[in-house]
Amino acid sequence: QVQLVESGGGLVQAGGSLRLSCAASGDTFSRYSMAWFRQPPGKEREFVAVISRSLPVTYYADSVKGRFTISRDNAKNTVYLQMNSLKPEDTAVYYCAARGAMWSTRKNDMEYWGKGTLVTVSS
Repeated sequence: QVQLVESGGGLVQAGGSLRLSCAASGDTFSRYSMAWFRQPPGKEREFVAVISRSLPVTYYADSVKGRFTISRDNAKNTVYLQMNSLKPEDTAVYYCAARGAMWSTRKNDMEYWGKGTLVTVSS
């Protein structure tokens, strides 16, 4: 059992930056690949970024590549999403997810989800 709690969401102007955090508890954090998904208003939940269980292998959606950076601190049981050069299209509820296996970009592969944190980017 893994519990995930996101934080760091808020309102930011286009071109600005925001850093999201996801605190994990309940199991050995390093055993899980960690991912960020987002759900814009009126749209389906979509993949954003993922980081592997051990070595810091990362993969990003094309829409955020070069602007977002995912990282993890296993000592703090926390995964981060640094978001730079934000666009109005980035407005969404951002969800943290965990998978006790090789990293994946598919939402159905995720075993645990946080409740989400809202990011609003004004134009």
